[in-house]
Amino acid sequence: MSSGKLVLVRHGESEWNLAGKWTGWTDVSITEKGASDAKKMGELLTAITFDEVFTSKLKRTVETAENLLSTQGQTGLKLQAAEPLNERDYGDYTGLNKWEVREKLGEDTFNAIRRDYDEPIPGGETLHDVYDRVVPWYQSEILPKLLAGKNILFVAHGNSIRALVKYIESISDEDISKFEMVFGTILIYQVNDEGKENSKQELHTAIEQTHA
Repeated sequence: MSSGKLVLVRHGESEWNLAGKWTGWTDVSITEKGASDAKKMGELLTAITFDEVFTSKLKRTVETAENLLSTQGQTGLKLQAAEPLNERDYGDYTGLNKWEVREKLGEDTFNAIRRDYDEPIPGGETLHDVYDRVVPWYQSEILPKLLAGKNILFVAHGNSIRALVKYIESISDEDISKFEMVFGTILIYQVNDEGKENSKQELHTAIEQTHA
């Protein structure tokens, strides 16, 4: 028997995405472009009736969800904020310009910090740390809802989505460095009893990409 649908969306462009800063848990808003792009994603989801919607506790996901639902058509849904969906904590790098850090650290170290599973950040989290908070919450709180046939929307962040996708698609520690959740992408899963992928659909909006 098929599960309900789990739909994963990354928040729209934020003020700090536009400025090239590591945002982490800093609570910044989305830009006008981010709001417009979120509405475009909503247009692609009009065929799905959501039973529940979850965001992180950061307003860029809430604002994205509100704009998405304004065109998707379910504006009356309550948004449920879940801290496990928060972005990776970038610790001492929070607020720094990514491209200036790249010049200082070199391309290899810079890419490892951004993409590798266990690369540490001073005072912050690894992707592994994010996985360890997202996946148990998903298994205990969300999987039973999916198996009961509910359709659920997550509006989250690049790294909390990467961590969850790692589990759902059984991606190795090494290969997760190759996966990026780009703006404007929508991932739709149906899962088995363990919360792993049974089927996957990928939708894309035609938007100009921001360097994440």
